[in-house]
Amino acid sequence: MAPDSRPGRKKPSLSKSNGSAAERLGSQELCEGEIGGNNSIGRLRKDPNLQHKSDSYEDFKSDYHPALFSALESHLPLHMLDAPKDVKLQFLGKVISRYASRGERNRVQRQREYRERISKDYQPLHKGLYTLNPDHLFVQTFIDAVKENTQESFKRIVTEPLPGVYTFDMLQKGFCQLLIDEVENFEKWVDATKFDVVRPNTMNKYGVVLDDFGFDNMLNKLMTDFIKPLASVLFPDVGGSTLDTHHGFVVEYSKERDLDLGFHVDDSEVTLNVCLGKQFTGGELFFHGVRCDKHVNDETHTE
Repeated sequence: MAPDSRPGRKKPSLSKSNGSAAERLGSQELCEGEIGGNNSIGRLRKDPNLQHKSDSYEDFKSDYHPALFSALESHLPLHMLDAPKDVKLQFLGKVISRYASRGERNRVQRQREYRERISKDYQPLHKGLYTLNPDHLFVQTFIDAVKENTQESFKRIVTEPLPGVYTFDMLQKGFCQLLIDEVENFEKWVDATKFDVVRPNTMNKYGVVLDDFGFDNMLNKLMTDFIKPLASVLFPDVGGSTLDTHHGFVVEYSKERDLDLGFHVDDSEVTLNVCLGKQFTGGELFFHGVRCDKHVNDETHTE
C-alpha cells in the first residue's frame, strides 16, 4: 500500500523491507570475525542451521538493527549457537563491521549519536506509548484476527477497494489521540530547543521519525507480531512473510504547512497508512495501480 495524502491529517507510515540479512551484507559466502580475546578467526557458515531458534537482541544497545543479529545468528559456527547472547553479539558485530562499507558505518554512527542526543534531553509526555500493549492499542476485531492467525480470520476484517489495496480497523481512537499528543510534544521541544531534526523523507518538510525519539522497539514488535502475520496472507508474493525492518514516521498536512504529497513509489515491500484523526477536510489517498518493473519511477501514461 503506497502512501499519499492530502491536507489536514497526521499519518504514520510503517515501511518494511525484506530479504536475507546475509545477502544485504554482500556477496561473500563466508564472513570472518574474531571469537574471544585471543584473536582467533571464526567464520559464519554459508548455510544456516534451520532448526536453530535465534535470540532476540532488542534489549541490547547496538549500532545495527536487532533483526540483523537475529537473522545472522543461525549462520554462527555450531559451537557458538548456545553461547551467551553478549558473546554472540560481540562476534556478529565484528563480522558486520568488517563487511559494512565505510559510508554505512558512518551513517549508523551519526544516527546513533543523533538519537542519543534526543534521548538525553527529550522528556516523553506519555511513557506508556513506548511499550506495545495490544489491549490499549488495537480494536478487538484486529486482536482476534491476529490471535486466530488464519487466512480466514484476516480476510474477515479487511476490504479490498482496489486490487492489492486493503482497508481495515486497527487502532483505538484513544491511542491515536495519545500518539498525536506525543508527536506535538516532541515538535514543541524541537522548536523550543532549536534542535536540527531529521524529517522522515525529502518530500515532507513537516513530520517526525518515530524511531528517533524512542518508538523503535515498539514499532518493531508491531511489525513482527501483528503486521507480518497479516502481510503474510495479503502479500505472500512480495515478501509479506519476511518483513524484518521498518521506517515509522508521522507527517502533517495543512494550509500553513505541506499541502499534499505527489505520486511516488515507496521504497518498501509493504506500507501501512494510518489516519490518526483530528477534524479535517480533504485527506484523500490515491492509487494509480501497479507499475511494471521497467517504469517504476516514470509518470503514468496510457499503454
